[in-house]
Amino acid sequence: MARYRRVLLKLSGEALMGAAGYGIDPEVLRTMAAAVAEAASGTGLAIVVGGGNIFRGVSSSARDMDRAQADLMGMLATVMNALALVEALRACGAVAHVQSALAVGTAVPPFDRRRALECLERGEVVVFAAGTGNPFFTTDTAASLRALEIGAEIMLKATKVDGVYSADPKRDPSAVRYRRLGYDDVLARRLGVMDATAIALLREFRVPLRVFDMTSPGALARILEGADEGTLVEEGARCE
Repeated sequence: MARYRRVLLKLSGEALMGAAGYGIDPEVLRTMAAAVAEAASGTGLAIVVGGGNIFRGVSSSARDMDRAQADLMGMLATVMNALALVEALRACGAVAHVQSALAVGTAVPPFDRRRALECLERGEVVVFAAGTGNPFFTTDTAASLRALEIGAEIMLKATKVDGVYSADPKRDPSAVRYRRLGYDDVLARRLGVMDATAIALLREFRVPLRVFDMTSPGALARILEGADEGTLVEEGARCE
């Protein structure tokens, strides 16, 4: 039985490319969509997806560009990822929609909070693309913003590791995994969970954040049922 009525899931674009260095790995996309479709039953699940898997391939060309223009390219990359994810979700039997913070003609409907809420109330999945629609803001910040707008009870950040560590566990074998953290701990220790703006939004409105390993089979479904998996970050929590 689902513990949460409404949840915001943040997916990085890099998660979609698997072992490849660029683009979308079809098998990874199918696996991720199947996990989301299975877990979403009984929960109003919204997703914010990044664009690093696509933008990484052109980032060297954008290095000397105006920052606002480069960020626009990154936002458009998230639109492509969102379209791919929605199609994969539909193939898994889920009812899914995409909304974009950027105007992209007739290809993608614009962000509409009220319509998104209606879809979530029906148990449908909504994928938010194009970040906040503004340059200089990350998709992490966009995820925090959308979580507040839809009234999410918790925000989930999908990664390739099983929580938040004191250091990069791939580089430091002595790194310790935290089970619980306060938002102040995340900022003071510079743990790099999300950017400071995203963390500040969640902290101010007391929305908990759970960081978990999306590649672990069944992890998303277990968390939505209330499992204590990964690392929970919330205001006032003691570091454990």
